[in-house]
Order: sequence, then C-alpha cells, then structure tokens
Amino acid sequence: MSRISTLYLLAYNSFQAIGWTISLTKILYNLLVTASIKGTYASAASLICFLQCAAFLEVIHGAIGIVPSGVLLPLMQWGGRTHFVLAIVRKLDELQELPSVFITFLAWSMGEVIRYSHYAFGCLGNCPSWMTYLRYTAFIVLYPLGVGPGEIWAMYQALPVIKEKNLYADSFSSLPFSYYDFLKVVLIAYPFLWFKLYLHMFKQRRTKLYKRHDKKRA
Repeated sequence: MSRISTLYLLAYNSFQAIGWTISLTKILYNLLVTASIKGTYASAASLICFLQCAAFLEVIHGAIGIVPSGVLLPLMQWGGRTHFVLAIVRKLDELQELPSVFITFLAWSMGEVIRYSHYAFGCLGNCPSWMTYLRYTAFIVLYPLGVGPGEIWAMYQALPVIKEKNLYADSFSSLPFSYYDFLKVVLIAYPFLWFKLYLHMFKQRRTKLYKRHDKKRA
C-alpha cells in the first residue's frame, strides 16, 4: 500500500509541476511577446484555476494520512487561493488586467513549480540538495510577493467593484451581511492567517535544512 501511495503521489506532484511550469511559461511568453502584463489572465487563468481546484486533493492526502501535512494548513491555503481566483478574479473583468493579478499569478507559478518538483523528487527518494534548498528558501520572497502586492492588493481593489455590483447578493440575501462586508473581514484576517502559514514554513526550513547540514557534519 505504501508503494501504491508513493506512485500516486509521484504522479500527482509531477502532474502539478508540469502544469505550473506550463502556466509560468505562458505568463513569461505573454510578457516577452507583448512587452506588457496585459493578457496574463487570458493566457494562464484557465489552467491556474484548474490546477488550484485540483489541489484540494492535498487536503484529502493530509486527512487520510498519506502525507504528514495534516488538514488545517493545506485547507487554509487551498481555501484562500481558490476563493481569490474563482470567486473574485474570475468573476470581475475589471481586475483581470491589473498588476496585482500578474504579480499573484507569477509568484504562484514560480512557487508551485519549485514546490511540486521538490515533492516529486522526494517521492523518488533522491531529491538533490539544491532542490531542497530552493524549496525552503525561495518561499521567503515568493510567498510575501504573492500575498501582499498580489492577493491582498487585488482584493482591496475589488472592493468598490463588488460594492457597486452588489456581487453575490442572492447568495447572501438571507444573511445579515453582504459579500462586500465578508470580503472586508477576510482582508483584515488574511495577513494573520497567512503569517501562520509563513511561520510554519520557516519552522520547516529549520528542520529540513539544518538537519541535513547536521547529518553532513556528523
């Protein structure tokens, strides 16, 4: 059963790594050809939405115990990103050409190419040390870049559009608050929830990199 799980995780992580590599290629190709960030959403959004939805499998992986990540942290990350890309950016044409969306998609794609490639190598049992270092170092820049001038900025820019359109009014009609109010609360909570994930990554970095270094010294 362990071998079956390993083969499955190898296939899943390889699929995601290839998908995000294609996404990153599309973003960079559009930037190179047009010399503009406009067109980023049109070039890569469908693939990014699909890959992000498929990532719910990682919550299931943690729930059934085939990976040690647990459920809460993967669910927080998946929920935040999926809400951002499907409920906000995909719904509002006014946001799709903004720099904040370009920054988000670029940071996500770069980070996920590294993350899933590292996982895939790990399934093979022979992950190069440079890949491990890249995995637990690149996030220091890519995570804040994707969240600050990326997701949070885009959600802030979305607020007046959401208020004007009264977005999801039917879905929130039975509630004492609107989606606009909900998103304002999300914007307040988002940095704190993200910081929890960020600190968790630093904890993993100490474990993965320093443990490896100590083994080499021994």
